[in-house]
Amino acid sequence: MKKYILILTALAAFAACDVITVDETVEHAPVVTSFSPQSAPAGAVVDVTGEYLQDVTAAYIGSTKVDIVTKISDTALKIEIGQDVTSGKLKLVNPTGEGVSDATFTCTFAVPAITASLLQESAELGANIMLNGENLASATAVFFTADGYTASHEAEIVTRNADELIVKVPYVEAETAKITLRYFDGSAEKETPLEGAPSIKVIRYVPTFDSYTFEKTAVGRSITLTGKYLNNVERITVGEWEAPIFPSASSVTFTVPAGNFADGETVVELKAWYFNGNESVTLSPSFTVFVPYVKFWENVVGWAQGRVADNSYASFFSPENGKLYENAKWKTDLDPVAMELHGKQWKSGNQPDPAMVTDDMYNSVVPYFFFSAVSGNVLQINSPANSNGQIKNFFVDATSTPSNDFRVPGGNDNIPGTPILAFRPLSESNAAEKAIIDKVLADQIDNINEELFPIDVEGSKIAGISVTSFAGGIKSSTFCDHQTATLTDDPGYKLDAVILVAYYNNNGYNPDSRAANIRRLGLLHLKKIDWGVYNNSNFGASAVTFDCYWQKYDYDYSKVNL
Repeated sequence: MKKYILILTALAAFAACDVITVDETVEHAPVVTSFSPQSAPAGAVVDVTGEYLQDVTAAYIGSTKVDIVTKISDTALKIEIGQDVTSGKLKLVNPTGEGVSDATFTCTFAVPAITASLLQESAELGANIMLNGENLASATAVFFTADGYTASHEAEIVTRNADELIVKVPYVEAETAKITLRYFDGSAEKETPLEGAPSIKVIRYVPTFDSYTFEKTAVGRSITLTGKYLNNVERITVGEWEAPIFPSASSVTFTVPAGNFADGETVVELKAWYFNGNESVTLSPSFTVFVPYVKFWENVVGWAQGRVADNSYASFFSPENGKLYENAKWKTDLDPVAMELHGKQWKSGNQPDPAMVTDDMYNSVVPYFFFSAVSGNVLQINSPANSNGQIKNFFVDATSTPSNDFRVPGGNDNIPGTPILAFRPLSESNAAEKAIIDKVLADQIDNINEELFPIDVEGSKIAGISVTSFAGGIKSSTFCDHQTATLTDDPGYKLDAVILVAYYNNNGYNPDSRAANIRRLGLLHLKKIDWGVYNNSNFGASAVTFDCYWQKYDYDYSKVNL
């Protein structure tokens, strides 16, 4: 088949008529003149000669496609005989057409064999090894069978030619394994016999663990185990749930996954898996998973609103889900209701307007709080609904003089947040309060419920503690004796302040009855403040590290005597 292409070339003379010349270019289908050898086993390379071969895109033996190894020139190329070739004429294809040989290629079916004397003595599981022998290009698969076992394991073939195979040692159950080859004999797949097959020692670095006594462990907590070859540990399962792991050669740390364990204690099997999940060791047949009746979030770091380069710009924390929200996501992901109502939701601080805020709207926003810098060289923990002038002081970009566009609401707008919270520092001078403080510091808060924290609405008490001082915002000077006379950076300031937190339902915060309308309770353990000065004016470049315990289920007033 020929394809003709006409190329028109216009030659313009200075003041004469145009002269048009016509050049003819002819494109050809490939022509197969000869190939050698005309009979060879799978894996062999065949030299092909002919014409118009430079643009060949595909090659076939009969109807079976084979690989083009290299295009040497327009008159020569090489093809490789695939494992599924039997016999047939050689066909070459290019965009113009195809060319077929006169002669027929016949595939021979040699039996591959490994030369045992050249086989290395040992190799690590997963390592590459070289197999030397005869007719190895005809091997379609390589198998390792451990001594004493009947199941074979297929090795990955990395490279292959007539005399050499490079394969990756697969998983085997024992330290000695025999190697067999699968091949096609022209009619069916066969395998070289296992009896008399060459063998190799497989080095298996089995993880071993030091002795360890497992105690009841809460979900989300981490355990570190020591031993040898622990970098080979691929998975640790807690019952049916996979745990996040961080392995090294001498240790592995895993975190108890949340799974779907019921509240309280659940006994499950704890196992470590290795060698591509083929083997495992039971670390404990009766590992006790503990799901606290309280939500717990550890070592959260919340930023005040200072615009500094190392600020993570994540200032809004929700004790409901443990997420620290980026400032840039406040108006889209965290509190779109506040943006929609734009301040119209409040009759006064912490007092919703029922005509504006429905229960569905209020409940669609998770409870959250934040820290901010205020006058007097202190920080303040704030309820979103406490002030309509606080949220606009948070920014989403670190610049020395950020524009109003970089403010969290997107402008210099007085917008309060939706959730209503209140706070009260606990004091060691009061016995009831000290008892709670001691439990927090000892990490013994396993539940926050109606029995342990009864609410007395008329007496404005929670667990016997007066909450008449509950406020939507409290300054650090009430729970921290940090020196505030001068503005100075003071990173790593340690403290152990415990704050009782109330989250109100949509009926809101009542100054005359501050124990009413509470939906959930929480406890904050403030552990560290990295005091940071912003722009020589306040501590707005500070970061606060804290733990948070949060009631898991809404408060049920019917379970207590009001």
